[in-house]
Amino acid sequence: MAQISLTFPDGNAKQFEAGITPAEVAAGISNSLAKKAISATVNGKHYDLQWPIDEDAAIAIHTMKDEAQALELVRHDAAHIMARAVQEIWPEVKVTIGPVIENGWYYDFDREEPFTPEDLGQIEAKMKEIINRRDPVTTEVWDRDRAIKYYEANNEPYKVELVNAIPDDGQPIRMYWHGHWQDLCRGPHLQHTGQIPADAFKLMKVAGAYWRGDSNRPMLQRIYGVGFLNRDGLKKYLTFLEEAEKRDHRRLGREMDLFHIQEEAPGQIFWHPNGWRIYTTLQDYMRRQQEKGGYVEVNTPQVIDRKLWEASGHWEKYQDNMFIVEVDEEHAREKTMNALKPMNCPGHVQIFNQGLKSYRDLPLRIAEFGSCNRYEPSGALHGIMRVRGFVQDDAHIFCTESQIEAETKKFIDFLAKVYADLGFEDWTVKFSDRPEKRAGGDEVWDKAEAALAQATKAAGYDYEVNPGEGAFYGPKLEFVLTDAIGRDWQLGTLQVDFVLPERLDANYIGEDGAKHRPVMLHRATLGSFERFIGILIEEHAGRLPFWIAPRQVVVASIVSDADDFVHEVVETLKAAGVRAEADVRNEKINYKVREHSVGKVPVILAIGMKEVEERTVSLRRLGEKHTRVVALDEVVADLAAEATPPDLR
Repeated sequence: MAQISLTFPDGNAKQFEAGITPAEVAAGISNSLAKKAISATVNGKHYDLQWPIDEDAAIAIHTMKDEAQALELVRHDAAHIMARAVQEIWPEVKVTIGPVIENGWYYDFDREEPFTPEDLGQIEAKMKEIINRRDPVTTEVWDRDRAIKYYEANNEPYKVELVNAIPDDGQPIRMYWHGHWQDLCRGPHLQHTGQIPADAFKLMKVAGAYWRGDSNRPMLQRIYGVGFLNRDGLKKYLTFLEEAEKRDHRRLGREMDLFHIQEEAPGQIFWHPNGWRIYTTLQDYMRRQQEKGGYVEVNTPQVIDRKLWEASGHWEKYQDNMFIVEVDEEHAREKTMNALKPMNCPGHVQIFNQGLKSYRDLPLRIAEFGSCNRYEPSGALHGIMRVRGFVQDDAHIFCTESQIEAETKKFIDFLAKVYADLGFEDWTVKFSDRPEKRAGGDEVWDKAEAALAQATKAAGYDYEVNPGEGAFYGPKLEFVLTDAIGRDWQLGTLQVDFVLPERLDANYIGEDGAKHRPVMLHRATLGSFERFIGILIEEHAGRLPFWIAPRQVVVASIVSDADDFVHEVVETLKAAGVRAEADVRNEKINYKVREHSVGKVPVILAIGMKEVEERTVSLRRLGEKHTRVVALDEVVADLAAEATPPDLR
């Protein structure tokens, strides 16, 4: 029998017979490890304990203490056990696929009757029963014909289709059994059903899903589940979901009367006065910051002839995401084909190209609050977070290669200041390199990636590599915020582009009197205003920073005799730059406080006859149970200071 060498994490290597399994390796180390083992990593690949090892390899044996591997297996096995439970309860149901996803899994079923919430409870109970049986998990490899005959005999047409879709390259088909129940799967899996924590999973919901994602194929029922290594993990996740639900910008948008969306304009936002106040306040702030940063503001057309999009490369690389507009131009032989702009960069190059540019004009920073439109599938739309029509705080910096480093540092410092002003201190940088679908040769990409990486390090920032996620014209930095409940949001970007200036013939006159191509740095700080406002709402759970809150103060009367003083206070606050409104309705003060608290008004000033006589107000801040009496002059001064944007203080 041939010998192989296995190297362990401590660096020691041992000789074994070829074909030994990780389970046998674990048993050779100790009985304790053999009982605790769940899987192995062999030459960097996650390995089932039952799979044979036929070559020299580095090996590590995993137990439930290895969270990454344990979670993958627990969730994958739970998907299989859920499918088994469904078929034990309803034998006529056809099974399809059940992959692991973030925090859990899903499995798609073909069943005539829709699953109900009560059904999910029944499935959960059956899953726990299966877990408690501690049925063994076993695996075999079959040839294609045997697998197809097995599934045809068991009336599983979806499995037959999956087997037929596997490349016919002579590789065997791997089959898994969880007790008596079988599934087609690459693995790895746990060693028996009892290794799944029975108190650490929950079935969450049912959704529709077309088979293989094709709307022409059958509609299936997809059951989602979440799973963790212990009850505390599940409890923490469910608490997170509750908190996320409370912060959902769509719900808060209704309560705060910010915006709405309707089916006649999918992916487009109807901004109400309160929401538009947030929008314009944020835009005014960004305009001031960009002016301080040396940007000049421009505006470019929304509808542009396809010829420019062809020249820029967007028509070839991005057409599926563009809205096409055909126009019968007078005297034209055929319709003129235009596109709503999905981005602003080609338009900014046109502005750069007007007139002769010198090296003395560089860097030239051109900014636009550009209204863009991109096609997003209807299923991907999500409130104001994922839309078809949006405005970017977009800018392009035209510079020389030698200026890339300084401009990168300048922008990152600019972005850090903006994020801090808006209450975001926790953010990281990702470096996205060349995608498979791209413009420009490898030499150009080598130069662009090296320049951006060097500039980022010189600016004093570390980054995580995000392989293959660059723009089609250049690599990019992505700035990722972490919000109050631990979610990551990718917002700002900085991209180095040597391609577009070449394609659109941008040039400047250098010190040597010759023409040179500028480098084009694409940058956005907030990304889109729509998405950023959604994130801002959820970060603060609707309790926005006072200076950006659309309704800052409500002055409410306790008795009608106080109405005149209420109006006086409102006018005094408005004169001091505070957004204030009066509530003199014939309602009890507790009713008014509840209503405006739901609307997330930061400050409520209550006024009764005592306050009128003493020229004071009873001040209550959102989220606080107690009120305090404050002199009018004092409260006006304090609130005026809070209403001042951070860059103007």
